[in-house]
Amino acid sequence: MSTPYVLILFYSRHGSVSEMAKYIARGVNSVNNIEAKVRQVPPVSEISEAIADPIPTDGAPYVTLDELTDCAGLALGSPSYFGAMAAPLKHFIDQTSTIWMTGGLIDKPACAFTSASSMHGGHEQCLQSMMTPLLHHGMIWAGLPYKHKALINTVTGGTPYGASHLATATRENTLSKDEISLCEAQGKRIAELALKLAN
Repeated sequence: MSTPYVLILFYSRHGSVSEMAKYIARGVNSVNNIEAKVRQVPPVSEISEAIADPIPTDGAPYVTLDELTDCAGLALGSPSYFGAMAAPLKHFIDQTSTIWMTGGLIDKPACAFTSASSMHGGHEQCLQSMMTPLLHHGMIWAGLPYKHKALINTVTGGTPYGASHLATATRENTLSKDEISLCEAQGKRIAELALKLAN
């Protein structure tokens, strides 16, 4: 029997969300008997006929619908664009109606993570925009509890709705210690919940 996995699925334009995914994966992999599977979605082209190469030039492989269906838990990541998830991630989610009809994600835990370039750039609203379709899929939402001291002390990213990163123009990909801690905590929590719910 194959090892269960948490699918860490994201879209990252400038690298911040991709960097967060690495630390969430580290948190998942700190839990025994489950592993992280890191995947990304391809960009959406303004030209409707354009087709992305099947293998990205760098970073994680592109996700398949089967990888989403077969996951034990899901961590969804996107930059915040005007307080909502990025179009490429929404485009992928819009293709999951067959999974919804078969109930493939019901009772599996889910969480989300995001990055925004200003303190009030829509961190929490973006996380909620990713939560909504997952609730329609019957998934169980898992935020970050305040037992994590970094959530109280952070002056950068971090919310009880999920991990976030405050990106700046000068250091977009540099996560603070608190942000790293919260990403790892979120990965660990979703992995532990995935195992509990699977049993």
